[in-house]
Amino acid sequence: MGLQLAWSNEQDKMEIGQELIDLLDRVLQIAGQAEGITEGEVALTFVDDEAIHELNRDYRGIDRPTDVLSFAMNESLEEEPEMEIVYELEEDEDLDDLTDVLGDIIISVDRAKAQSEEYGHSLEREIGFLFVHGFLHLLGYDHQDAASEAEMMGKQEAALAEVGLVR
Repeated sequence: MGLQLAWSNEQDKMEIGQELIDLLDRVLQIAGQAEGITEGEVALTFVDDEAIHELNRDYRGIDRPTDVLSFAMNESLEEEPEMEIVYELEEDEDLDDLTDVLGDIIISVDRAKAQSEEYGHSLEREIGFLFVHGFLHLLGYDHQDAASEAEMMGKQEAALAEVGLVR
């Protein structure tokens, strides 16, 4: 099976082209290889600020939009608020196929665009950063203190540099 990216676009403010998806897939492969993850599926959804605001409020209790949310399939319910994720099975799939799902990453295109302008780099770089950031969260990384934030930042920048998404 390998490490796979499944994506959807639920916003209409930015066209999501195959070139961007291919770039994100390369980032996923590089970050996955660095972490020893060779199997699984990551679900990526592009949304607007309104949609991510609602998710952030409902699942994290934070009543404002954010740039990226990650929902890992292997988190315990004690760590995260309970949420219902519904996957539709294709005709040739069965429930066992879902065991390889690592989790969901949701990116606000509105936030990504604003942050790329604020930081003075490309929108592709910002989306790539948010994607690899979300992927590392799916694997259990966090940035609650300076040491863990530095570790995460180093891993993110290394993966992005390999595909040419530098500042």
